[in-house]
Amino acid sequence: METVKPNPIHGLLAQFTTPEALLEACERVRDAGYKRAEAYAPFPIHGLSEAIGHKKTKVPLLIFCFGAIGCFVGFYMQYFANVIHYPLNIGGRPYNSWPYWIPIMFECTVLFSVQAAVWGAVIGLNGLPRPYNPLFNVPSFSLASQDRFFIEIESADPKFDLEQTRKFLEDMHPAEVAVVPA
Repeated sequence: METVKPNPIHGLLAQFTTPEALLEACERVRDAGYKRAEAYAPFPIHGLSEAIGHKKTKVPLLIFCFGAIGCFVGFYMQYFANVIHYPLNIGGRPYNSWPYWIPIMFECTVLFSVQAAVWGAVIGLNGLPRPYNPLFNVPSFSLASQDRFFIEIESADPKFDLEQTRKFLEDMHPAEVAVVPA
């Protein structure tokens, strides 16, 4: 006889009708010690990231470092070509005439910075490649782009317990608490 495994869940999703209720819920979730929670709103809400406890990202530092590397690469490519590999004396200028190399150095800086930003944001922040989010399995989540506000606590959170977390979310008087199937 084959045993049927229980359907795993991704987390719990609470729906709120106002941004103020969402902010208050985020603060309560953060203060309760949940680490794997995320908030969703149809428009940017000032202070939402701090309310839920997101830390500052390292992407700006990554962009700066790769920009500096790009600037150095642009400089070194031209230095190597004009001074070491193929030195030509054109118009009596010195071989290391770096002010003329600034446009290439600038372009390399921008190229490396943009690459760092795109790949850092895509892989580092969004956790891609992930083709879909299990939240889309909850029918009411489609309202997140219209007029509803959501907070999700993932089941991967060390503090997550299905019944206790559900009761914790229901104490905040949301419009709905739904189980997010995996």
